[in-house]
Amino acid sequence: MINFHDIKVGDYVQAEYEGKLWDGEVIGLQHDQQLVQVLTDVQDFWFEPKHLFPIPLSVHALLKLNFTPTRGENGKVKYMKGAFRIEIESLATDFSQFDMWYREDRRHNPHVKYVHELQNHYLEMTKVHLTNN
Repeated sequence: MINFHDIKVGDYVQAEYEGKLWDGEVIGLQHDQQLVQVLTDVQDFWFEPKHLFPIPLSVHALLKLNFTPTRGENGKVKYMKGAFRIEIESLATDFSQFDMWYREDRRHNPHVKYVHELQNHYLEMTKVHLTNN
């Protein structure tokens, strides 16, 4: 489950309907009833936050968001999208410790476990929402 107040329009989430999870994009928020409109590949529908789940941050998720990986001489892997950078220790799937930066804004171990959290940091830092475009 994702806290309603952590969700922003444009965030990528998984929505559960009749026991099946669908990847989708948040396209609307109804604050008074705390409902979230999610567009999936099937249709858009309103969900309660208890039916929304975060997408874990992973190499696959970064590649899906069109980040470009490069391995540095120090063994670290840097994922780049424009001027935005994420650097982890190796190709391992452990994203518990990494650095991210955009121009002079640098964040060390920002406690980001999920795609929507990365999207929210990206938005704060670049003033543009992170999408797969």
